[in-house]
Amino acid sequence: MKIVYQGSPGAYSHLAAKKMYPKFDTISCKTFEECFKLCAENENYKTIIPVENSIAGRVADIQYLINKYKLQIYAEHFEPIMHSLMILPETSMKEVNSVRSHSQAISQCQKIINENNLEPIIAADTAGSAKYISENKIKNEAAIASELAAEIYKLKIIKKNIEDNSGNITRFLIMGNKADHPEFKKKNYITSCIFKVKNKPAALYKCLGGFATNNVNLSKLESFSDQNSFEQYLFICDIYGHIEDPKIQKSLEELGFHTVSLDILGVYEASEFRKI
Repeated sequence: MKIVYQGSPGAYSHLAAKKMYPKFDTISCKTFEECFKLCAENENYKTIIPVENSIAGRVADIQYLINKYKLQIYAEHFEPIMHSLMILPETSMKEVNSVRSHSQAISQCQKIINENNLEPIIAADTAGSAKYISENKIKNEAAIASELAAEIYKLKIIKKNIEDNSGNITRFLIMGNKADHPEFKKKNYITSCIFKVKNKPAALYKCLGGFATNNVNLSKLESFSDQNSFEQYLFICDIYGHIEDPKIQKSLEELGFHTVSLDILGVYEASEFRKI
């Protein structure tokens, strides 16, 4: 088994992959679509994909890729995002006048950037910024990235946990092309699905009626347009419960009456993080 992630080695997706699957090999990909495509073509690959952040919101385009490839979700993982400020080992902060990182990391670390009068440089990703500074020996730039990135690219950490707000958490999904649902036991589960509503008045209201009738809770309901159309919408839905639970089955059966399409994306144990 190999774990595929988007970004340079040392990215937060890489960090999450190492925590979830410490014994498996990891593969770095340039794009999210490359991750999905590799897993769709190979049963021995799983991918770990960030879907939403507690501060920045949902990750752009992921919902379209989920709908396109219909990979099965095996698990979820909540990863605390702790940024570090790092420079070349032989450099001092007196020489540094700019900081390089992903746009979200830059926006999440404004306090330390302003305190040091650093000019922000927007890059494709956090770990890639650390790699760029290390490989090109840039003495007047710092990077904002993970501790793992500093370790991989042999950079010196000036300060850890530099994010402006604590509680910066990213939710990841672990996916692959093989359906694998856990046995229904007395545990907390999530059933994820994707559906397209009919283009009729009150269509969404009718779709959700079954959940209310059967006393089923939803943890997420997210909409996006279907193939550049503003007439019909797709929804990704996370349901508290196992698909073999009779009340979940009744809810999904009623949902099916009011949709054009309905696909189950996965059944998996709810993360312990949800209890915090």
